Amino acid sequence: MVSFTAYKRGIMAVYENNAYFWQKLDTLYLSSGFTIARKKGERHPEFANLIYPVDYAHLNDTNGVADGVSVYLGSKSHYVITGLVVAADILKKTLDIKILAGCTDEEEKAVLHFLNQTDYQKTVLIRRGREIPSWGETDS
Repeated sequence: MVSFTAYKRGIMAVYENNAYFWQKLDTLYLSSGFTIARKKGERHPEFANLIYPVDYAHLNDTNGVADGVSVYLGSKSHYVITGLVVAADILKKTLDIKILAGCTDEEEKAVLHFLNQTDYQKTVLIRRGREIPSWGETDS
């Protein structure tokens, strides 16, 4: 019998590494453009104790609104998506996806710390992978 921990590791390894998903996300990201809303070091407009660890932007015209999907822009190339953050917010009653582009490991940690400073919102990181699991193939 497989332990629950081993089961979870196996599922997450497959989930994290669907190259076709990342390909579609790259297309969405690179075809949308972004607008920087807050520069690194600026304070959050509502919560003065929160200081942006990297530049914060929105993808243009995504999710059906002008200031669509959130993007955290690290110090490396902004043309490379390095991961995603999924945020669950119980005050807003939302589930939100945020793109990490050009982020180093240290910048990823800083963004996660920034987003997890409240008891009302918690996040998880999904790192980019390159594998294509069998379930990721399209039936032809």
